[in-house]
Amino acid sequence: MKKNIILIAVSAALLAGCATKGPQPTAYDFGPLGAPAASAGVASMPAMVVAEVNGPASLDTQRMFYRLMYADARQSRPYAYNSWAVTPLQLMSHRLKARFAQAGIKVVSTSDAAGGLPLLRLEADEFSQNFDTATQSSASITMRASVFRNHKLVDQRTFSRTTRAPSADAAGGASALADSTDGIAADILAWLATMPKQ
Repeated sequence: MKKNIILIAVSAALLAGCATKGPQPTAYDFGPLGAPAASAGVASMPAMVVAEVNGPASLDTQRMFYRLMYADARQSRPYAYNSWAVTPLQLMSHRLKARFAQAGIKVVSTSDAAGGLPLLRLEADEFSQNFDTATQSSASITMRASVFRNHKLVDQRTFSRTTRAPSADAAGGASALADSTDGIAADILAWLATMPKQ
């Protein structure tokens, strides 16, 4: 009898363990910085104030979203078990600043800004993983960059990058979004390199 009770208890524990198993929540970021993009130019500005990336409220959350372009492109859907480690706005801010510093720019935050330094403002208009089919997706980022000197707009440009995802899932989307951000960083650096120092 005692043996049967022990067997029942062990079986119940095993079944409970099976019942709680399933997809485990996973948080993604952009990974290590790595080598700079080949197209990165050397900006003419040795130091500049870089503001945090601004964007819509949907990018100020840690939830990961995707779109099924073949079903309803107007609907943004959340991944059930995957999220960002921080918000996309924070991910892009950190990555872009790191890329600029890697290129030789002294990156100054808005709270430590010194007079006379140019100011770079960045606004994300798009940050999405889009599925063209059930097995193929890509990541698209569109960002507007504005340079100010002494509170006056010097120049403004919109940059867009689309990168094929290596896999049709959240991990593939995170990888492609990181690559698109790196591509935009290279494009912004090349643009800054065309600007006069004064």
